[in-house]
Amino acid sequence: MEVKRRTIRTLVGKLSSVSEQTRADALSELRLITKHDAESRPLIAEADAIPYLAETLFSDSHAAQDDAAATILNLSISCRDSLISTRGLLDALSHALSHHRSSTSAAAVQSSAAAVYSLLVVDEYRPIVGSKRDIIYSLVDIIKAPNSPPRSVKDALKALFGIALYPLNRGSMIELGAVPALFSLVLKDGRVGIVEDATAVVAQVAGCEESEEAFRKVSGTGVLVDLLDPATGSSLRTKENAVAALLNLGRCRGEKAVREIKEMGLGGDSGAVEGAREVAASGSAKGKAKAVALLTMIDVGNELRSGNGNENGNRILYGFSDSGFDSLVSRSSSN
Repeated sequence: MEVKRRTIRTLVGKLSSVSEQTRADALSELRLITKHDAESRPLIAEADAIPYLAETLFSDSHAAQDDAAATILNLSISCRDSLISTRGLLDALSHALSHHRSSTSAAAVQSSAAAVYSLLVVDEYRPIVGSKRDIIYSLVDIIKAPNSPPRSVKDALKALFGIALYPLNRGSMIELGAVPALFSLVLKDGRVGIVEDATAVVAQVAGCEESEEAFRKVSGTGVLVDLLDPATGSSLRTKENAVAALLNLGRCRGEKAVREIKEMGLGGDSGAVEGAREVAASGSAKGKAKAVALLTMIDVGNELRSGNGNENGNRILYGFSDSGFDSLVSRSSSN
């Protein structure tokens, strides 16, 4: 271990060399070490490499950007505390993301977005990252840009999903244009996995008061209902996300949202109801539970207030009148 420590200190020392080639070689070596040797990651953080890595994200050299961003991403696997506590690290990541249309390489953008997502694994870091509005703005701009590579879009969506897991961040996301950008991907992007990732973020953002006006402007409720219709060919994961989004809309906005959801086609024997039943029957454990909750919500609608709320009155309260739906409830509760 001591040999590793000395080697790492030597390499980190070279990051401040006046020789560009020496700096580049040391950076490339540190990238490889952080990728293949988990034990060395904390040693690299302890050697104060992170400030140098952050500074390198401002470099004009794409190769240097790539190595620095990838090394930060590798460190984020096991050194999140060291990264988040390094002054200027989030600003450096924001800089790399904000210049995705110009001076930052695609690989550095992707690693930077992935590093942000990795930091967001820690609950306590979500409000810290979410307070950096430049990061949110840049991530939204990446998914809006027509020429963004699929990998960049997917990494940006994952970071946005992590940010949205903290409820107080959702208002900022909406204010910074996330909703139209997300629905544009849902409606226009056919790249593998992107619609699924976009609807996952939509489902989170739907659970806040600010979502009502933003969703109205893009006919969001209608789009989500359409995604449940088998005729649209949506994947099961997309349908699960649409179910989660509609459920969050209903729970957040109450009776008005439930009525709108039903008016948009999620009622009776519509294709959208068929799609929700498919999720209740074949989705993940969480997806099944949410689909049953959504079907319950739209079946009740305005009658929710008329139930007595006690355990024996639940069947009257929820108004189950469909034997197929009763079967789904039973099947979901047993999984």
